[in-house]
Amino acid sequence: MPIADELRRNAAERIAAGRPVVEGVLGFDETVVPQLENALLAGHDVILLGERGQAKTRILRALVTLLDEWMPVVAGSEINDDPLHPISRFARLRVADEGDDTPVDWVHRSDRYGEKLATPDTSIADLIGEVDPIKVAEGRYLSDELTLHYGLVPRVNRGIFAINELPDLAERIQVGLLNVLEERDVQIRGHRVRLPLDVVLVATANPEDYTNRGRIITPLKDRFGAQIRTHYPRDVATEVAVVRAEARIPSDGVPVTVPEHLEEVVAEVSQLARRNPHLNQRSGVSVRLSIANFETLVASARRRALRTGEPEAVPRVSDLAALVSSTQGKVEVEALEEGREEEVFAQLVATAVLAVFRRRVVLADPAGVVADFDAGKVVHTGDDLPAAQYLAALREVPGLEAPARALAGGEGESPGMLAAAVELVLEGLHLTKRLNKDASGSRAVYRSRH
Repeated sequence: MPIADELRRNAAERIAAGRPVVEGVLGFDETVVPQLENALLAGHDVILLGERGQAKTRILRALVTLLDEWMPVVAGSEINDDPLHPISRFARLRVADEGDDTPVDWVHRSDRYGEKLATPDTSIADLIGEVDPIKVAEGRYLSDELTLHYGLVPRVNRGIFAINELPDLAERIQVGLLNVLEERDVQIRGHRVRLPLDVVLVATANPEDYTNRGRIITPLKDRFGAQIRTHYPRDVATEVAVVRAEARIPSDGVPVTVPEHLEEVVAEVSQLARRNPHLNQRSGVSVRLSIANFETLVASARRRALRTGEPEAVPRVSDLAALVSSTQGKVEVEALEEGREEEVFAQLVATAVLAVFRRRVVLADPAGVVADFDAGKVVHTGDDLPAAQYLAALREVPGLEAPARALAGGEGESPGMLAAAVELVLEGLHLTKRLNKDASGSRAVYRSRH
C-alpha cells in the first residue's frame, strides 16, 4: 500500500472513532486539526506555516502514529525495499537470486520517519546520497550503483520525510529535492539512478523566513497539496493547559503546589506579550515563554521553602520578579524600546496580575479592607518571607481575611496557599489604586494612600 494511502486509511479510522489524528497538541481542535485531517484524507504533502513555538514539529512527529506498526522490508536493504517490489540494485539482485527465500526484516513505524533541519550548508549528499569511498576501496567500480551511500530521503522510503525551516534550504538543494520527489530521477556523481521512492513530504516554515530571509522555489511549493497556518493559544485556559502538560516540575525534595491564579498570571503575561506594541511581533512570542516562566516561578518558590524550612513550596506574586531572567531571552524589544526591557516586562506582569485579580477576587466591602490601612496598618511582603508572617498580617488587617480565604479555597487551605492569596489581593488593591506600594526588588510594603 502506498504511504499516502496508509496514512489516509489510519487517519480515517481515527476520525470515525472520534479520536484525534495527532496526540498531545492543544488548542488546534477547531482550526489546524480539521485542515490536517483534510490533507491526510486527500493524500497531500503538507507544509505548516507559523511562528516559533507553535507545535509545528510536534505535529509532524505525531504523524508517525498513523503508520502501521510494522512493515516488511528486504533484509539488508538501506532504503526499506518492498520484498514484492524492490527498487534498489541491491534488493533487486537479492530477490532475483534468492526468490521466495529472500529474508525479510520488519521495520517499526518509529524508524519510518526522517527529519532534517534545513541549514544553508545542507548538501545534496545529505539528502540524496553520495559515492561511498570505502565501497570503492573494497574493489567496486565507480560505475557500480552499489558504491552509492544513500542520503536521508531514500532511507525513509515508504515513510515520512520532514524538513524543518524549509526556506533556509538553498534553492539549488530544493531543486534536487524536487527531482527526487517528482521526477524520481537524480544523478549522483555521474550515476543516473531511477528511484521510484514512496515518500510523504512534510515541512515547516516561519512566515518571516518564508517571505524575507529565504524562499521556497515555486515548483517545490507547488508540490505541497496543503499549506496550513498554525497559531498560538488563543485564550488563557488553553495556554495554562499547555503549560501544565509541558512544564517540568521536580518530583524530589519539597513538594510544590501552584495556585491556579498564578498559573493564569503566567499565561496572561504571554497572551499580553503577543499584543504588546513594544515587542517585536514578527518573530512571535513562543509558548516556551509560558513554560519557562512557570518553571522559574516554581524554582523561586522552592528556593524560599529550602531557606525557610517550610514543608511546601507555593509561588506568590513576589516570585514574579524572578521571571525577568526567563523572559528576556524569549522576547525581542523593538529597536525604539531598547534599554527598557525590564520596564516593559514589569508593565506586562502588572497588567496580567490586574486582569487575574479582576477575574478571581470578589471584594464584598472594599472600603472595609482599605479602612484597616487608613488606620495606619501596613503589610510587608517578599519572596523570602515565611508563610507564617502572612498569617500574622491577617490578624493585623482582618479585612483581608475574607477575600484571601475565598481565593485560597476555604478555611482548610495551607499557610502557603493563604500567603499566595494575600499577596494577590494586596497587589490587586494597589493596581486598582486603593493602596500604595513601596517596592524594593522582590520586597514590598503596602500602606494607605492617605
